[in-house]
Amino acid sequence: MSASPGYFRTRGDASNPGNLSPVAGNCSNVSDMTGRSVVITGGNSGIGKATAEALARLGARVVIASRNPGRGAAAVADIRRASGNDAVECVTLDLASLSSVRSCAADLLERLDEIHVLDLNAGGVLSRRTETEDGFESQFQANHLGHFLLSQLLLDRLVQSAPARIVVLSSWGHTQAKGGLDFNDLQWMGRPYRGSFVYSATKLMNLYFTFELARRLADTEVTVNALHPGFVASGFAMSGDTKWLRLGIMVSRPFARSPQKGAATAIWLAASDEAEGVTGKYFVDCKEKTPAPFALDAHAARHLWELSAELAGLGS
Repeated sequence: MSASPGYFRTRGDASNPGNLSPVAGNCSNVSDMTGRSVVITGGNSGIGKATAEALARLGARVVIASRNPGRGAAAVADIRRASGNDAVECVTLDLASLSSVRSCAADLLERLDEIHVLDLNAGGVLSRRTETEDGFESQFQANHLGHFLLSQLLLDRLVQSAPARIVVLSSWGHTQAKGGLDFNDLQWMGRPYRGSFVYSATKLMNLYFTFELARRLADTEVTVNALHPGFVASGFAMSGDTKWLRLGIMVSRPFARSPQKGAATAIWLAASDEAEGVTGKYFVDCKEKTPAPFALDAHAARHLWELSAELAGLGS
């Protein structure tokens, strides 16, 4: 499978897939993924689709999860054509429905005897407060709780498939959740709703989830790491937004990264030998970074885990 401009540059022997490297920044030394199975949420567009195509180029069997089956099928066709790899599939996943998350997990477990990489990529930002069919604030469920449940339902298969990796798409936006989470109002029912602030809170939740899950998996060969992709020219933030948020995104779009460059750290965390055994870390451009101090609050991370398990109908 050949590399294409915009995804990889070659280092050394270009015929060796292990010498293919993401273009962006410090990302390098991704390895041949033949025989590895990868699941990517939100893999039908943006960063997720770019990640799926890159890992398919490296030989992985890739299953993307998409809310819209039609868009998922179209993305599968695109990824197969671009990568030259026919081992690309789609499952249906609506993170705003815990029933859908459970159905998706059952589908994945039936399809895949092994899962080597779980890329929790999907997410978005809304300007108006809405609730899911399960009665949770929509960003809270789509950006955190849905992924929390999915990971727990797939965890035994990941452990059985070890060495395995979980990659979590967080954001620099977590730094704007100053003071941490208000555990008395995670649903934003008693406070004015500002979508960007809620988004920042969910990105902090992603880090708490990463660090706590890494702690819980310390005695396994499953690693868990989070990343900030940079500001990417993606449509992820457009659903249900007000005209002001849409305008802000349009104005800033010329300064954004491409989805391919935004995906580079996720690709590296999934496929690089340099990331082997590294866990419980936060990365920007494939370099470890220190998150905001409040993101390192282990007590808050455990508390969020326990609440999430209860809300998702799982034991703590």
